[in-house]
Amino acid sequence: SFYYGTFPAGFLWGVGSSAYQTEGAWDKDGKGPSIWDAFTHKKGKVFRNETGDSACDGYYKVKDDIQLLKELKVNHYLFSISWPRIMPTGIKTEQLNEKGIQFYNDTINSLLENNIIPIVSLYHWDLPQVLQEKYGGWQNISMINYFNDYANLCFEKFGDRVKHWITFSNPWAVAEKGYETGEHAPGLKLGGCGAYKAAHHIIKTHAKVWHSYNTTWRSEQQGMVGISLTTGWGEPVDAHSQPDREAAERYIQFHLGWFANPIYRGDYPEVMKNYIGRKSAQQGLGTSRLPTFSVQEKTYIKGTSDFLGIGHFTTRYVLQKSRPFLHASSYHSDHDLAELVDPKWPTPGPKWLYSVPWGFRRLLNFIKTQYGNPLVYVTENGVSEDVECTQLCDDWRIEYLKGYINEILKALNDGVNIQGYTAWSLLDKFEWNKGFSERFGLYYTDFKAKNKPRYPKASADYYKKIIRANGFPNPREVENWHQAAMDTCSATHQLLATDALITHMEKVTEIVLPTAFTLCILISVVLLILYLRNHS
Repeated sequence: SFYYGTFPAGFLWGVGSSAYQTEGAWDKDGKGPSIWDAFTHKKGKVFRNETGDSACDGYYKVKDDIQLLKELKVNHYLFSISWPRIMPTGIKTEQLNEKGIQFYNDTINSLLENNIIPIVSLYHWDLPQVLQEKYGGWQNISMINYFNDYANLCFEKFGDRVKHWITFSNPWAVAEKGYETGEHAPGLKLGGCGAYKAAHHIIKTHAKVWHSYNTTWRSEQQGMVGISLTTGWGEPVDAHSQPDREAAERYIQFHLGWFANPIYRGDYPEVMKNYIGRKSAQQGLGTSRLPTFSVQEKTYIKGTSDFLGIGHFTTRYVLQKSRPFLHASSYHSDHDLAELVDPKWPTPGPKWLYSVPWGFRRLLNFIKTQYGNPLVYVTENGVSEDVECTQLCDDWRIEYLKGYINEILKALNDGVNIQGYTAWSLLDKFEWNKGFSERFGLYYTDFKAKNKPRYPKASADYYKKIIRANGFPNPREVENWHQAAMDTCSATHQLLATDALITHMEKVTEIVLPTAFTLCILISVVLLILYLRNHS
């Protein structure tokens, strides 16, 4: 049932994005290449071979995009810093890029001038390509010190103004999609070991950066350092079945617990250690494919988060399913479960993203119980569409946001310590291996137009009203928001259609005029030759 009420005073409302997905300018002003530049430049890696080379041109449109944030009246903006933009090779002692540093200084200053709090992620997947080529990226323990140097540079340059730092955004995807399935950069398929090794180094890196901030910067800058973990919710198919309940628990532990458990409880979840250890033994391996932390490392890692960022999009039903013993091991065969969906769940966009709001409340309560009710910021939550035609009147996104945000309100009443919400995302942007085929934005980006203009969708107007009311005050008012948002998007649609026509005419003009001019010159030359021949 829908719950009408408002959020506590001081609750933070925001939107998010990431560097590679929006900035573009991949090789401009001294930026070094990232693993995503290298990955997308190989044919067959991304849908339609699209790249983020120019993305949303966000590098050149900071002021325009801050204007959109002002329109929404958000409290904060979550964005990431591109490591190779400020440190081209990823190695501090080799080279710093002052133009890159200036770009982020200008961005932060512009946000603060407009009373928008910057929440900054140090890593949203764009590792410097040099570190991948030289050392194998997150497979190599040397990343810990290289990343710590980079983080300390960011604290030094921006920490006087940035008070909310995220070390890693969705490290699960970095490990599993980058080093297990190869769907994401760097595109490695190191089945059964690669993801666990990458995650192990990322967790140690996170802890080192937290300690660096704690000892060197905290007393002076008074900020916070956390991590952003993305996970679905796993619900047992049969709540009365012990095997299904245990399978649902494994689903959460192999996604969220993999990273959260070491940080909040000092070690990997017992169920991960047991299952991966047993499967490794069945393969005849002397040690588990899941690395281990020493006693000192466990103590060092435990407690290294001032807040927990949570990304959440969807839910699955889960049941026990034993995988046959295979010599080819994988992360996905390690947890002995199958995922199902309810055909009645709405699927507004791609096949993986079902709208199941009640799963969010259960996830947030799980976090409260499992990790001692930490301070939580929702760092990513939203829905995409993958339709070819322009969709500004996105009532399915309105329903999604309304449902999921309402579950946060219920979770607050359950006693969960949530202090902020970030809608994902501000703009339609480059969606990794899906290219531009999926659109998460509250603002439509016209990628075909030269200056990539942004247009508000109905969901932008609706979200603005949630922010203004700080929740859902009463049924009548909330019902009016929907109609007002739909009216606004219809007008915007007409504007977009007009702009598209103008753009088309400009393109035609660009082609036709030079062609006509060239033809005129050719005809003139031919006539001149004929004239000269006749008079000779």
